[in-house]
Amino acid sequence: AAASVGLLSSVTVTASFVQTVKNHYGSFFPGYGSGSSYENKYSSEGAGVIYKLDETSGDAFIVTNYHVVYDVNSDSGISEDIEIYLFGAEYESQAISASYVGGSLFYDIAVLRVEDSERLKNSVYKAVDVSQSAVSVGQNAIAIGNPEGYGISASYGIVSVESEYISMTAADNSGAVTFRVMRVDTAVNSGNSGGGLFNDRGELIGIVNAKIVDDGVENIGYAIPASVAAAVTDNIIDNCFGKENKSVMRAILGVNLGISDSYVKLNTETGMPEIIETVTVASVESGSLADGALIAGDIFVSASVGSRTVNVTRQYHVIDLMLHARVGDTVSITVNRGGENVTVNITVTENGIVKY
Repeated sequence: AAASVGLLSSVTVTASFVQTVKNHYGSFFPGYGSGSSYENKYSSEGAGVIYKLDETSGDAFIVTNYHVVYDVNSDSGISEDIEIYLFGAEYESQAISASYVGGSLFYDIAVLRVEDSERLKNSVYKAVDVSQSAVSVGQNAIAIGNPEGYGISASYGIVSVESEYISMTAADNSGAVTFRVMRVDTAVNSGNSGGGLFNDRGELIGIVNAKIVDDGVENIGYAIPASVAAAVTDNIIDNCFGKENKSVMRAILGVNLGISDSYVKLNTETGMPEIIETVTVASVESGSLADGALIAGDIFVSASVGSRTVNVTRQYHVIDLMLHARVGDTVSITVNRGGENVTVNITVTENGIVKY
């Protein structure tokens, strides 16, 4: 039942690329001698999920991985020819053209736009439901993607680690990038990239983006947590849709975070163990948004932006929250300072925004 729900929000993604290759060798054929060039055409196969859908207009926003629609060796970098296919309509004649809205190499998330699709108007397809519940080790994890480009299919497993960091070579080969991910033992293969990871209610808990490929390793896959993917997606839509900018615009407080304690407690509602961290201010950068508001030694209690409030029990809570901040917003932070709770308000300005 959960897979059935997820299937109606899942798509396959095909991104086509062109690479102009210069011929450095001699040739007996006219036009192909030394110094001539030819076009190498190729494509990338992946998956995605419908994030927002207007059933009346047939317009939709699709989320996938950045590395699905970007290739460092292509002439354009980002594909200029992207197509998606809906579940049950995966034939070439049923391709739906999609445009690139924006994305982030550092979060491995890209947002695509579909407009005026007759197949999406008043259809059974739906926007994905993003889970608002904490992810726990051992809970079910269903990956729906496009393994090896064979079409939409599902695989089943559990969450092995609910939050960790992995580093890998950036899509542009400029160096290493670090992602916060969930680890799963759900089968993940090439083509699953960008596809959804769902819980047993069919709610999105992650966007699949990587796996370990090694002779001595089996079933270690990774997914970007849904809370991060959704925050990045909203950021891209707000800052890129209909605009020249194509990057995530993230607010930076200028605070170096520390963890002074970490332990496990049982959630009384779910009965599941939860990791609790004591998150502190290690230092504050001079001239940053937080300069003068927070001081070294402050212990985070809670933080909010607009109507979104989080009790800070993990270090990433503060980091992820800033993806929701926009210029002019007020970030309200409650800290324990010297045994007393103190609330500070920080206004987000242009000099506190960084492209990602």
